[in-house]
Amino acid sequence: MKYTLSNGKSVNIPDKEIDKIAEGLQVSKLEAMQIWLEDNEYEINEEQEKLDNSASKVKVSKDVAKKRTKSDKPRVAKVSDEKKALFDLIYQTIQAEYGENVEIVKENKLIKVKTGEKTLKIDLIEERPPKK
Repeated sequence: MKYTLSNGKSVNIPDKEIDKIAEGLQVSKLEAMQIWLEDNEYEINEEQEKLDNSASKVKVSKDVAKKRTKSDKPRVAKVSDEKKALFDLIYQTIQAEYGENVEIVKENKLIKVKTGEKTLKIDLIEERPPKK
């Protein structure tokens, strides 16, 4: 359907779109044509312009989407008996050799040994069984 704008320019509006708007919004064909012209920016809807202007003044924080999903409780490390026994054996053996130069940095995990000018760290890591 052809529609002539107030400035004399004519616009071809597809009949299917007019029918779809009229049926979906339950308005007349004339109102559906007006809605189509406003949606496609051939005419200006003052009410919609006011809403657009007021919406553009509102600043949306992007931090809202970055909300943390995990809880803040501390993670508890599960240590097996075998790892504890091996850690104690390593610590006792090294302490017998180096004495006070041996320090446990992290229990069941990390030992620091000072030998002269150098400092060495021994990190005991238990591997998980592979997932099936």
